[in-house]
Amino acid sequence: MSQFVTDNSKEFAQTVEDKIAEFNWQNWEVSERLPLGLKMEGDNGELLAGFSGRTFGNWLMIDNLWVSENLRGQNIGHQLLVEAERLALAKGCKFAILDTLNFQAKPFYEARGYQVQWTQAAYPKTGCKYFMVKTL
Repeated sequence: MSQFVTDNSKEFAQTVEDKIAEFNWQNWEVSERLPLGLKMEGDNGELLAGFSGRTFGNWLMIDNLWVSENLRGQNIGHQLLVEAERLALAKGCKFAILDTLNFQAKPFYEARGYQVQWTQAAYPKTGCKYFMVKTL
C-alpha cells in the first residue's frame, strides 16, 4: 500500500490545484477564469500600483490591490478599482468578491460599495478576515 509523503513545494500545490480545476471544468457551466491585471509603473519601470484578479462567469474575483506607500491617499487605489470593475462589467460580470484582513483595506472597500458578507474571526490567531461583495 502507498504511503503519504510530505511535499510542501509550490509545484506540488499547483498540481493539486490543477487536478481540482480539471474536475471542476467538467461540471461547471462556465468554462474559464480570465486573468485581469492592471498596473501603474514609474518612469524607470518600477511598480507603483497594481491590481490582480480574475473574471469568472458573473464574478470579478479580486485577489490583490496594492499602491506604493508614497502614493497612498492620492486616489490611485480608487482609480484602479474603478477601472477593474469597468473591465469586469464589459466581460459580463455582475458582482465582485474579495477578502481583506482587519488591518488592511476594509474601510476602503466599504466606501466604494462593498459589504461584508462573512467574517472569519480568530484569523490567523487574533485578527479577522472579511469576505466582501458588491453588485457592479
